[in-house]
Amino acid sequence: MHFSSKAKAVSVALTALLSSVSAAHANDAFDAESPWMLGDWNGQRTALQKQGYDFSFGYTGEMATLLDAKRSSSHGTEYADQFVIGAHLDLEKITGWKDTEAQINVTQRNGRNLSNTSDALNGHLSSAQEVWGRGQTWRLTDFWIKKKFLEQKLDVKVGRFGEGEDFNSFDCDFQNLALCGSQVGNWVGDQWYNWPVSQWAARVKYNVTPEVYTQVGVYEYNPENLERGKGFNLSTDGSHGAIIPAEVVWTPKVGTEKLPGEYRAGYYYSTVDAKEITNPQENSHKQGGWVVAKQQLTAHKGDASRGLTGFVNLTVHDSDTNSVSDMQNLGLVYKGAMDSRPKDEIAVGVARINMNDDLNDQRSEEIDAEIYYGLHATNWLTIRPNVQYIRHVGAYKNGENAWVGGIKFQTAF
Repeated sequence: MHFSSKAKAVSVALTALLSSVSAAHANDAFDAESPWMLGDWNGQRTALQKQGYDFSFGYTGEMATLLDAKRSSSHGTEYADQFVIGAHLDLEKITGWKDTEAQINVTQRNGRNLSNTSDALNGHLSSAQEVWGRGQTWRLTDFWIKKKFLEQKLDVKVGRFGEGEDFNSFDCDFQNLALCGSQVGNWVGDQWYNWPVSQWAARVKYNVTPEVYTQVGVYEYNPENLERGKGFNLSTDGSHGAIIPAEVVWTPKVGTEKLPGEYRAGYYYSTVDAKEITNPQENSHKQGGWVVAKQQLTAHKGDASRGLTGFVNLTVHDSDTNSVSDMQNLGLVYKGAMDSRPKDEIAVGVARINMNDDLNDQRSEEIDAEIYYGLHATNWLTIRPNVQYIRHVGAYKNGENAWVGGIKFQTAF
């Protein structure tokens, strides 16, 4: 066959493929009721899920701009984002392995963070764009397998993943980092690695009752995993010890309307040597604890899918090795306040980050606050415009006070 004939054949094949893809998407793509922007692929996506293959492709984008500051006059705007490509595998359906599942996630981050580029936010302890960080690069974020035993009471997970997926876990709907995700990882970040960094790990969970479970984990400490060129690092050559968290979790359904709650209490200990703050010639070990409480408080006109939810996060850290001694945040989220917008939500949160007194560097506490409106545009797109206020940036007593405007949006392709 001549080159031109081959090209023609390839062209015909590509046209046929694109036509079939277009036909598969024609009825479902951009359907507001679909959970995916690109639809159900003419039913093939649901069919794959029923066979045990659940593929995902998500995107989070965050814009932040400096609105006002007490002393700084320069204003700036930055954008950061993250792609997540993943697959969840039900290995009982695929291979017949009873009560077994696996997950793989690959992430890629881009952009810049206003907290790093704005003079007004110089030294910001939190971050105005939580999606930024840990190197703007590709990473193998999840690569694990999980199996249940003893009539599903015992749950064992091994592979590569981060502590915050299972321990000290919390939602990440706010754009300010001090109100988003596992807070221990934000303030002990030199050893506790939150998403998107992963490390070799094992987690064992036991369901004491349908509402109460306990769990313990062991996570490799390997600082090489932070390097930009080692997002797919599987070696343990740089390991120096382990982080060991333990936690008790209670998930009650409260009242006649069975309003959901989640209460967590935990402790972590690091086997890794860390220099003491007051005596750098001596080594100690990082340790601390946390309490997380989230409870739906009301049902909107009897509808438990709508209503007011409150939350509180508390963490404490040892004063020998950690620059942040403790942090607290609390807030309220109301979903479905308007009957015309039953899936929208409005939320407000305030966080306090308290510095270790032993630092003796004129720092005390930083306050981060945010209010956002979550516009449920479609089942596959949520847009959250927000306003943030940061008091005493960097926890300096005479530090800058700044207002930041932001927009966070999340979509599932």
